[in-house]
Order: sequence, then C-alpha cells, then structure tokens
Amino acid sequence: MRDVMGESGGRAGACAPLARPKGCTHIPALHTGDAPIFASATSATRSWLLIEHHGPWASHLPDCDLPEVVHLLIKRATRLGIRAQLIRRPGRRPRPRADGVHVLVAHSAGEHPWLAEGIVAAPDDLDLDAVLRGVVPESCILVSEPVFLVCTHAKRNACCARIGLPIARGLAEIMPDVVWETSHVGGDRYAANVVCLPHGLYYGSMSQAAALAAAVAYRHGEVILDRFRGRAGIPEPSQAAEHFVRAHTGELSVSGVAVESTRSEGDATEAIVRGGVVRFRVVVEPAVFEAPCWAAGGDDRADNTIKTYRLVELHEL
Repeated sequence: MRDVMGESGGRAGACAPLARPKGCTHIPALHTGDAPIFASATSATRSWLLIEHHGPWASHLPDCDLPEVVHLLIKRATRLGIRAQLIRRPGRRPRPRADGVHVLVAHSAGEHPWLAEGIVAAPDDLDLDAVLRGVVPESCILVSEPVFLVCTHAKRNACCARIGLPIARGLAEIMPDVVWETSHVGGDRYAANVVCLPHGLYYGSMSQAAALAAAVAYRHGEVILDRFRGRAGIPEPSQAAEHFVRAHTGELSVSGVAVESTRSEGDATEAIVRGGVVRFRVVVEPAVFEAPCWAAGGDDRADNTIKTYRLVELHEL
C-alpha cells in the first residue's frame, strides 16, 4: 500500500514565499490546493432548499433583507435540519418574479439523490417535510440536469467573493443554465467552494481549471480527487475512508464507493467500504497537517494547523 502521508498529515515545511491578499485570513496552502481538504464536507446536510434572491446578502441569512415568505421558508428549513441557501445567477440581476419565489430543493442521501424546482407564493406551497423524507414535493418538478453552487458570500468572508466570483462567472459562460452563486456553504477557509447537486459533493481550494474539471466530471457521473472535500451528509471519518479507497482503487464513479458500516474505538474509526465490486476494511484516525505560513503580513498568533485524517490500515476483504 502506498504512503499517503503527503495527503493526510505531516509537516508541510518552510514558509511559502507568498504575500497575503487583502482581506484574506487563511493560510496559503488552503488556496493553492497544497493542503489536505478531504473529509471536510458538511456532515449534517442531506436535504437542501435553494432560494433565488438577487438582493444583497448579509453575513447571516436571518439578517438579510428578504421577502417575508423567504424568511419563513428559511426558518422552517432550519428547524427541520434542511440546509437553506440563497442563490443568484452570476452576473445577472433580473427583476423579482411577480408570481412568487423560485426555489430548488434537493435530497442528497441514498442511492438515488434528486433535484426539483418550483415557484412558491406562500410558505405552505412547499412541503419541506416531504423533502426531509426524501420525497419530491407535489409543488415541484424533477430536474434532470445537475446544479453547481459556487460560494460568493463576500459578507461572510472576503475570499469567497475574491476567488468565487470569477469562478462562478467562468463556469456560467460554459454552463449557463446550471451554475449559481450561493451564500455560505461551510468551510470559508477552503474558498473557493463548489457544491455539486443533487449528490452534495463538495470541492474546495478551487481554481478556474479545477472547477471546470470537477463540473465536467460530475456531469459524467464521476468525481475528481484533486480538491475534493467529500460528500455532504456522512460523518467525516466515513468521508476519509471513502477518499482512501478511491485513491487506492482509482474508482471515481460517484456511486462506485460507499461506506457500508463503521465502528469507533478511541480516536480510530473502522469502516467497511465498497469500492466497485470489492469490499475493504479501512481504519482512519485524526491527524494534523502543519501548513506553511504567510511569508509577510501574517499573524504570528494564527493557527497554521489543519485537522485531517490519517490512513492507518486498508486491506481487501
């Protein structure tokens, strides 16, 4: 089995000769793709509510100046554990719809994730309880094309806009109907972040080229391990186990790798993972990656450590 220490832990070496961009509070390795970012997708999200809104976004959704119906939908979604996101088309600011609010809903869990859309005039028009159960609401229509969310939430973090905006616009030029700017998706330090729905695949530390490669791969039912954070809705140790099986086998199909069971003992997690037609026993444990600091303008008190996972054992069953 190959050595994966460079992916999952260890000391990164001397400070990189980089200057800190204005407004950036992150270590440079998080923006260059040199830091390990796998197993960092939000583990609590299996259902999504995307609400189209073209006005300004405050740092947190409850503080945004939104129509009452949108505030009520966000409150209901949050109470149910559905992740609410504001979305808007890159570069476009059309007038609000007269017939209601455009929404997309998605369910990422299970073998058959789905994405649907509808128009909401009142909160009761959208059955969020159905979304939580993995059922398409009656007021929505299934969407066959995937959706790509690029976090551009400047009020949340400057890097999300600095890096995310040009990526969103670049993707939208090539895939105009499936790319959206979105509010905070989790993990600002990994900006720019891209989320692929309906499966809830997270990518971070993105460049224009990396974002396009990830989007094209997803349209063909595959993932790219470079800058892949993981799949939302599953625990981080399971995301790490899937990552190591993909790296070991080269299995890149979205549904080709899945954790069947896990058990934990101390800090270590043992997972039984299906990779293609083969099953593996995988053991992972938390690790720390020490990243290079900024060469100038940095904060000596800044924490240059990144929590990640180390592969302890991987063998075929």
